[in-house]
Amino acid sequence: MSQPSADGSPPYPDHTPRPPGGPAVNLGVQQYGGHSQVGNQAVGPGARAVAGRIGFQALAPEQRERAAELMELIELLLERHRAELPDQRTPRVELRRLREELDEGAPEPGVVRRALERLTAFVQPVAPLAAAVGELSQVVQSF
Repeated sequence: MSQPSADGSPPYPDHTPRPPGGPAVNLGVQQYGGHSQVGNQAVGPGARAVAGRIGFQALAPEQRERAAELMELIELLLERHRAELPDQRTPRVELRRLREELDEGAPEPGVVRRALERLTAFVQPVAPLAAAVGELSQVVQSF
């Protein structure tokens, strides 16, 4: 067991002493609610995070089928709710871009991510569209 630091405070969890007179430092990560996808992350003194190449793989057949169903639903909902959307053209462009990218043998992660983010932002005013795009995001990001 480590000794307390000079000021009497307990040592950090990795047993390194706290700097004298320094404030207590939270070396943990806290999240309340929501959804989190964390890639390379490092926390604490001397921590390092090393990233390799990040890529998307082609969708498995059942994922491809579900993604196609959701994209058809989104197209239908875009038509049904077009009066509620401030921009009718851009969501269709992003959906087309996403479909084309997912049809590639090795989709580019940045293109997929940006298309999903933009599509999500454009359909936010319409709850059924936002829900369908959210589900599509989960299917696409799960591979």
